[in-house]
Amino acid sequence: MKNLIIIVGSLIIAFGFNCFLVPHGILSSGISGIAILLGIITPFDTGVLNFVLNLPLLILGYFKLGKKITINTLICVISLSLFLYFIPAESITDNILLSAIFGGIISGLGVGMILKYSGTSGGLDIIAIIVSRSSNISVGLLLTGMNGIIVLISGAVFNWEIALYTLLAIYLSGKMVDTIFTNHEKLTMQIVTTQGELIRQELTQSIYRGITITDGYGGFTKEKKQILMTVVTRYETMQIKQIVRKHDEKAFINIFETVEVVGEFARN
Repeated sequence: MKNLIIIVGSLIIAFGFNCFLVPHGILSSGISGIAILLGIITPFDTGVLNFVLNLPLLILGYFKLGKKITINTLICVISLSLFLYFIPAESITDNILLSAIFGGIISGLGVGMILKYSGTSGGLDIIAIIVSRSSNISVGLLLTGMNGIIVLISGAVFNWEIALYTLLAIYLSGKMVDTIFTNHEKLTMQIVTTQGELIRQELTQSIYRGITITDGYGGFTKEKKQILMTVVTRYETMQIKQIVRKHDEKAFINIFETVEVVGEFARN
């Protein structure tokens, strides 16, 4: 199901690119934007360029984000590259402003869907997630900031009017990502389980957060239990719940919003 959502998200991104942005020379964010630029000024296909440029960052993602996220990202990169190759780059509208607005919103929708289900669309998404994990900066804001260079390239290669449309598309894409993918929100997770050590071992290998463990017992059964407490981003909760259910299907998980984090948030 997750892989299907990632593929659908890739299709949405490709639709936003080839039906709104590419025909008008408007660039998107990140590596995809660079691929669009090179596809416009060189004879190479945008889909092929997108795949080649993403390979080094996929390797980085494997070491920093883990095998699961990297596999999901690889599915996205391959799907997006194929969709970019097969969907004709023909504009739905001749109005460049409408193309910038809807191209940015639609591509941001696709990226947000992919991020929400433990994947990335590759490129700068990988860097943004790595930075966001150890800070309070949202992924959308990081992507918008890092993509300033794309705007400058757009202005230098084409003209500054196109650069402004590119900036608008990137901004709207980032806002849509943050609307769907609220990764920067911090949550506290309390896990009550009889398999505390097994869960602790896998969590310390999979997430970059500290974990506090206390002993307890069931109020009715008086069975000995362990209580694991950790503060994570919303992005990590799905992965943690899967790990907990893997070892203890009857574990009690309590998740609530965290207003502020003081001290070490990321595990060294």
